[in-house]
Amino acid sequence: MGPADARNSAVATVNQEAALINAPIDDGHQHARHTSSVAERRLRRKVDWRLCTIAGILCSLNLLDSGIISSASVTSMLSDLSLTSHRYSIAIFIFTVASIAFQLPSVILLRFLGPRLFFCAITTAFGVITISTAFISTWQQMIALRILLGISMSGIYPGLTYLISTWYTRREQQLRYAFLQAGEVIVLATGGIVNFGLNHLDHKLGLKGWQWMYLVQGAITTALGLVAYFWMVDFPERSHHSFHFLTAEESALAIERINADRHDAGDLDDSSTLGSKDSLTAQKVLAPFLDPKLYAFSTLFFLLNIVSTALSYFLPIILQSGFGYSTNKSIILSTPPYYYSVIPVILSSWFADRFSLRGPIITFNAICVVVGFSMFGFSSITPVRYIGTFLATGAYVSNWAALSAYQANNITGQWKRATVAAAVSACNGLGGIAGSYIVRSQEAPRYFTAVWVSIGSHILMVCLVAAYAQISLRTNMASVALGANVTPSTNRLFPVTMAFHTLNIPPFGIPDSGET
Repeated sequence: MGPADARNSAVATVNQEAALINAPIDDGHQHARHTSSVAERRLRRKVDWRLCTIAGILCSLNLLDSGIISSASVTSMLSDLSLTSHRYSIAIFIFTVASIAFQLPSVILLRFLGPRLFFCAITTAFGVITISTAFISTWQQMIALRILLGISMSGIYPGLTYLISTWYTRREQQLRYAFLQAGEVIVLATGGIVNFGLNHLDHKLGLKGWQWMYLVQGAITTALGLVAYFWMVDFPERSHHSFHFLTAEESALAIERINADRHDAGDLDDSSTLGSKDSLTAQKVLAPFLDPKLYAFSTLFFLLNIVSTALSYFLPIILQSGFGYSTNKSIILSTPPYYYSVIPVILSSWFADRFSLRGPIITFNAICVVVGFSMFGFSSITPVRYIGTFLATGAYVSNWAALSAYQANNITGQWKRATVAAAVSACNGLGGIAGSYIVRSQEAPRYFTAVWVSIGSHILMVCLVAAYAQISLRTNMASVALGANVTPSTNRLFPVTMAFHTLNIPPFGIPDSGET
């Protein structure tokens, strides 16, 4: 056979293969694929209804505390308890320290107890402590209860972030974190309106307005803690332990989806919370601390929560002393920015999941925070300053969902993801400590320290995300050159993220533990 014949034969072979690839799928395969798609949509709806709803409610309780204490801070509480400006900052600071200290132990406890018992216990404890706050009379008692409150709430953020990541594929996660955050800010905003009403009960039945805030909302929290035992779902491999949740076929499909996405789901028939593939070892918990990604994500969460804490705890104070509004007007006007934030967090997260984006969304939101704080800090027109709080609040709420998906998308292994979730939540808390000190009462009405720190932190966030994106691009390109298995389906999401775990080469020379 001559060269021309060989070339013609090769072309014919390619054409035959192309014809096979482009041939229509037979009806049986089309039907099976359609059936699977319908089953997945039904499964997602079930998980959304059971998990995202209760997770949003429980996550909102974490901000409920900041809503109560910030609303109460413009009532008689500070004078009643001798909470000077310095002591008030300590009360916020000590809560965050206690929460940070127990982040990792809480997530480990979550894996042992299971989500139903774990979230029921910590939420009920949080409610009881909140009720107790209504009956204190000194600032020392406030500090003591704030420590207990921080311990009881330490597992809410990292626990729920981790639990959601176990149920959804990477391209589904940001919208679900957005649902979580939307429920949180709705409850926080509604809490401001409720606090406005409860403050009008001042001196009813011998209780001050701020005492009614703690009493009523603590009772609601306690009731929700008991409901959580029946409403909350277990991990996918233990979904049959959930109360009236999935069928056997749906449970198997849930495991299949996760393993097709990242291969770290447990065995469906595990009889205990910890399956044979998921046993706890010190190496599994400590190994993630050798991975640079943990510190990258932790830094981003630290920068984000500086702004979050400054706004959520101090917005009523800013409105009262900075804008000159009355106590009740300050409370009520602190709620609209949070209602507004539901719109950008849902829209940006849908867009991010739909087009497989992470880094550009985070960058856009960070720029919006910079613009919002510039409007608040440098304009002399009160409506413009107030609109700035809308823009900044909507952007940082949106970035919480984006950053949560950012880290969850790029970490594999049950214990590794649990450890990273706790670590980034702890650094989120460290940002809260910094945020509690940047709003300085002596700087009213401009609060330039808070403005400049918030602007600077988010400019730094933009720079870090850009650097991480470049590292990801170079690592992906290097992996392709070395013949690593980076398929279009896995690589498409990650030129704008830090998806080193999808590659067959270790990130920065530090191997993933590979545990499941």
